[in-house]
Amino acid sequence: MNRSFIAALLCSASLSALAAPVVLSGTVRDFHADAVNFEGGISGLVGGAVSSTLSGASPTLTATGASFISNSGAGAFDNWYTRPTDSVSYNIELNESSPGSGVYTYNNNNFFPINGQIYGDEGYGQNYHFTYAIHASFGYTKGSGQTFTFGGDDDVWVYFDKLLGIDLGGVHGFASSTVNLDDLFNAAGGRDSGNYAFDFFFAERHTSGSNLTISTSLLLRDNPGQSVPEPGSLALAGLALMAGLRTRRRRA
Repeated sequence: MNRSFIAALLCSASLSALAAPVVLSGTVRDFHADAVNFEGGISGLVGGAVSSTLSGASPTLTATGASFISNSGAGAFDNWYTRPTDSVSYNIELNESSPGSGVYTYNNNNFFPINGQIYGDEGYGQNYHFTYAIHASFGYTKGSGQTFTFGGDDDVWVYFDKLLGIDLGGVHGFASSTVNLDDLFNAAGGRDSGNYAFDFFFAERHTSGSNLTISTSLLLRDNPGQSVPEPGSLALAGLALMAGLRTRRRRA
């Protein structure tokens, strides 16, 4: 076995220590600026606007939510995440922050995924009036302290196995929140290690900014059948192969 081949194996093992990106697919739905709930008053950050458990494809407004979010008209809340028309698919890609960290991040401080599309920018320069929903899954390891952090504006609600973990409702400036999955699940009676549903709901409703940032140690999957490579797993395989080759050389 020549040295150049061994060097190539070492290089491959080193590079593979950075886990593959996680791509999550979602749906963006456009709304007119003059639709109810959009480009109106600025409520500020409001918690408790939606129910603490997810019972369908979309969150349910509470009495608090109904006090500042309308459920009638073209921009009705029931249309935000379920309307089949005037929508497009859109993916985000989370990358491991550093090799072997197991922390995946997405940072976009200019999140305008449908500029010039569907209803267009309506004279605002960018399309500020849309919603974004992702339905995926994640791998949970009990007792490991896995976390999920979101930062952005406007409304954001994230459910983990149908339990509300991130609650940042209202039209507001940049705000962030972190949930520890052990704490969330333990408060609801606990969960065993395994795969669970991940449901993400975002709304951009007002000028003049749009931010979407994520940092998480969860093993997110676009669907239950997609596995996320663990950091360094391929590197270990490469090193094991090299050890085997060296053993063969000694025997020869």
